[in-house]
Amino acid sequence: MAGRKPRTTLPVNRRPDTSPIDNVISRIRVRQASLGPSTSSIASFVLDNPSQVVGMSVTELAEATGASDGSVINFCRQLGLSGFQQLKLSLAQETVKPVQFIHEDLQPTDDASAVCRKMFHAGVQALRDTLSVLDPDAIAAAVKIIRAAERIEIYGIGSSAPIAEDAQYRMLRIGLNVKVVTDSHIQAISASRTGPNVAVLTISHSGATHETLAATRLAKEAGAKTIVVTNFASSPLQAFADIKLFTMARETKFRTEAMTSRIAQLCVLDTLVAAIALDDYEHSVEVLQKTFNVLSLKRF
Repeated sequence: MAGRKPRTTLPVNRRPDTSPIDNVISRIRVRQASLGPSTSSIASFVLDNPSQVVGMSVTELAEATGASDGSVINFCRQLGLSGFQQLKLSLAQETVKPVQFIHEDLQPTDDASAVCRKMFHAGVQALRDTLSVLDPDAIAAAVKIIRAAERIEIYGIGSSAPIAEDAQYRMLRIGLNVKVVTDSHIQAISASRTGPNVAVLTISHSGATHETLAATRLAKEAGAKTIVVTNFASSPLQAFADIKLFTMARETKFRTEAMTSRIAQLCVLDTLVAAIALDDYEHSVEVLQKTFNVLSLKRF
């Protein structure tokens, strides 16, 4: 009809996602040590009574833990959840399904068979848990930052140092201009001399190692884009990160961060390198072939 006005599309109010997530109990265990007093009491109650929490309201959980309704909601948000409803659905999913791998600490009486079983199960569980917290959008954003950079620097100290060196090797193989720095003094100097054309990748399980924290802060202050690979919990390092790539590895008496976290870190970095390679597939394949030919000279 002539003169008829086009229909105006009204904005749609999207409801927060309440679909259950995997490994919510592992998320709580990993983050518990970094929580405040009120949210820590909520975490303890949920870990001790997951099935009971499924049938509770926000107010009931708050009263049971001596916290406020707001603290319960804040607790859910710190776990990366949209709210209390998503927490309840995730707990329901986890408590009714059979547990495939149980976190078990090593015992002095364990024989070689038990050690093999526990360590392999711990590694598999670390990968499952890490997949549940790794954000594909963060991987994509990290790819853009690294592709746009003229130079990439990778920082790691202690048990993270060999992971950083492996990341450098993988990136060199696909033609990136990258260097790894594992000496704390050189890290500080190099970080202070970065700038907007540099991407910095910091690897730190705890996110609280003084040396890598200082280097990442200096790089951020110099204008570099910063990407961190760290465990799923609040840590000082995250304050200086443009992009956060989370692992989730639970520590026990014998399985410290030097063990299961390395498996998770390697898998996250392999994912990142694969995504970078696919972003410029033809060039990556060409460089991989050239580096393969170079390395073939080293073989008999």
